[in-house]
Amino acid sequence: MFTILQVSDAHLSPRNGLFRGNLARLRAWAEAARPDLVIASGDLSLDGADREEDLALAVDTLRGFPAPLLAIPGNHDVGSHARTMPAQPVDAARLARFRRIAGPDWWMRDVPGWRIIGLDTEIMGTAIADEAAQAGFIAEAAATERRIALFLHKPVFVTEPEDPAFDYWSVPPHARAALAPVLEHPGLRQVASGHLHLHHRFQRGAVHYAWAPPASFIVDPHLQEGLPGDRCVGALVHRLLEDRVETELVSPGGMEQPWLETIRAETYPT
Repeated sequence: MFTILQVSDAHLSPRNGLFRGNLARLRAWAEAARPDLVIASGDLSLDGADREEDLALAVDTLRGFPAPLLAIPGNHDVGSHARTMPAQPVDAARLARFRRIAGPDWWMRDVPGWRIIGLDTEIMGTAIADEAAQAGFIAEAAATERRIALFLHKPVFVTEPEDPAFDYWSVPPHARAALAPVLEHPGLRQVASGHLHLHHRFQRGAVHYAWAPPASFIVDPHLQEGLPGDRCVGALVHRLLEDRVETELVSPGGMEQPWLETIRAETYPT
């Protein structure tokens, strides 16, 4: 059995002391449980897209966990599609900063019986050169007979895979075709994501979908109308078994659960 601790949406910044206690409690849990790998599934930082110090603090904090760290970027780390984040479109400079501080923004790692794949959802649908490069990587990574566990920041979809809506919450519909080699792979067993600040799990055929809760704050329901899931803070632990993934919510005692509106002045002032 191989165990992964997925920590998502930590939103750390040296400009405030928010969410540090939650990360400390998750680290204490990891010290006792000893996962084999930590995956940070995006939005490590509050504003790494524009502030190097935010991303550096987040990576340094997560590397303090007692397991190797693999990270994928979120929109707050590198920006995103210009349609959803016009003030911070993902670009070569932002991607280079992430890669220098956190490591590759897409990657794969083989462990006994499994291939773990991490992808950068923020370049999907943008038509920048990195998107085509990642598409080639996806085809290469899918060339395996192993079981596959896929990690993303944004979920592939929030309603149905064929939903044509282009919104802030999921991979752009026109970009999903590039994911076909892995999403249609017979060995795919897990698709785990973050971004939504909601904890939700469901099954489609042999594939288990998991939305990781945030390690930081929760969002008022009126801002996420129609999205299912529980509003809680924590992380997920994934246990890769022979032919399936067992997923469990990790929310140690004492975790703070602030609403975004109560901390907006310290995070994303209007």
